[in-house]
Amino acid sequence: MAERRAATTGVASTNGGAQAPPRPAERPPSIADVARFAGVSLQTVSRVVNDHPSVRDITRSRVLAAIEQLGYRPNPAARALASGRSKTIGVVALGTNYYGPASTLLGIEAAAQEHGYFVSVAAVHNLDRQSVRQALRRLTSQSVEGLALIAPYTSAHEVVSSLPRGFPAVVVEGNPNGHVPVVSVDQALGARLATEHLLAQGRGEVFHVAGPDNWLDAQLRAEAWTSVLREAGLTVNPPIVGDWTARSGYEAGQLLAQVPNARAIFASNDTMALGLLLALQERGRRVPDDVAVVGFDDSPESAYFLPPLTTVRQDFERAGQVAVRVLMEQLAGTGTPDQQLIAPTLVVRQSTGATAG
Repeated sequence: MAERRAATTGVASTNGGAQAPPRPAERPPSIADVARFAGVSLQTVSRVVNDHPSVRDITRSRVLAAIEQLGYRPNPAARALASGRSKTIGVVALGTNYYGPASTLLGIEAAAQEHGYFVSVAAVHNLDRQSVRQALRRLTSQSVEGLALIAPYTSAHEVVSSLPRGFPAVVVEGNPNGHVPVVSVDQALGARLATEHLLAQGRGEVFHVAGPDNWLDAQLRAEAWTSVLREAGLTVNPPIVGDWTARSGYEAGQLLAQVPNARAIFASNDTMALGLLLALQERGRRVPDDVAVVGFDDSPESAYFLPPLTTVRQDFERAGQVAVRVLMEQLAGTGTPDQQLIAPTLVVRQSTGATAG
């Protein structure tokens, strides 16, 4: 016990000689402990914690030093009760076991932190009204100030109506629906860039390994691929539909390796492209000499495939920034239910035999 008192006294001496309040070792420091240690009122500590402007700089520094030395962590529920604001954004997230939605969620979390907000995530496995409503109930019980719905499925528009009207909300990677703003990467533009790049290599028609039919991104990419080929007056072969996994890309590659004129292939994501590359190699089809391959996403591993993969980069960080900005605008009363499209970029690597320009 004597050792604990001596240690406490040593810490307090860095704060101008103030004595840290005695408290049981098992109890975390409270706002009252901070107030006593800093020599200020509870109201002053509350103002500092909630970034209130009416605190002198010297006082704010003293309170922040006390918070740091005591290891005080504000209680979000108590802050919400005292200030009427939780500083928390709720996210209903679907498909976060895939690279795209998971990266979108990370982008939202990073952007929210820049605005001084926490993120509370309710992951759902089925996109139906009941699942979404349960997720919304969980989040609203935490007094979240705004909601983001990561909705990559084609059926998402059916549950967007579950979002409370008039409550700050944004749909990320979803269909425009009228009353909720949408932020998404321009999937059609990305697929057009990929297909046009393959056509520019002079290999004739472009084959496609598509994503699942119930994913909006897969649908938009397939539609754009079809449009580019028709505009070029080329045959549109039926796409081989995968499920985003490397295994499905490998199985598609086993089929396409047997098609002599399959000399250019657009895979709807990098993971399927990985399986595709292995299947082509096993079948003796060299990439890029015999077949040029383009993926989609620019996942961190794509630069290390064999050969390194030409792909379409989605700026998930930017998508998160825009989504959070849209929520902040709504909280300020200035938001509108518009669609915000973020342009992707083509990253040229060795899998198409082209030179990055």
